[in-house]
Amino acid sequence: MDENRARRVVEKLRTRNVFAHLKLPRAGITQYGIRVVLPDGREAIWDNDGTAGLEAQVMRNGVLVGFVPSIAGSEDFGEDEIIEAIATADYDQPIGRSAPPAVRRPVPPPPPPTLAQRLRSFRAT
Repeated sequence: MDENRARRVVEKLRTRNVFAHLKLPRAGITQYGIRVVLPDGREAIWDNDGTAGLEAQVMRNGVLVGFVPSIAGSEDFGEDEIIEAIATADYDQPIGRSAPPAVRRPVPPPPPPTLAQRLRSFRAT
């Protein structure tokens, strides 16, 4: 992805409340990518390897913990389709997948009870 297109995609993702950033190219690669910070501390790096298809590596502390394989037909995606694919991708499986446009990511479950809440219920019994 060229720099201007990557910047436009990042800007539009941010309007959809996706925490996206421009990923600068590595040495020897001229393609820009998109880094999406996930709520649990992982990050997804989209299209920074110079391949034609849209794919992502999911990293935690610099270690690969999952990926979204190349999306079929994504080499011909326009900006809106790229934005939709990134915004609706399922990052929760080791091998993620792109969600159909009509499907949104599920709402995460509520957080587990805190230690203080668990101690209160323990003392009450």
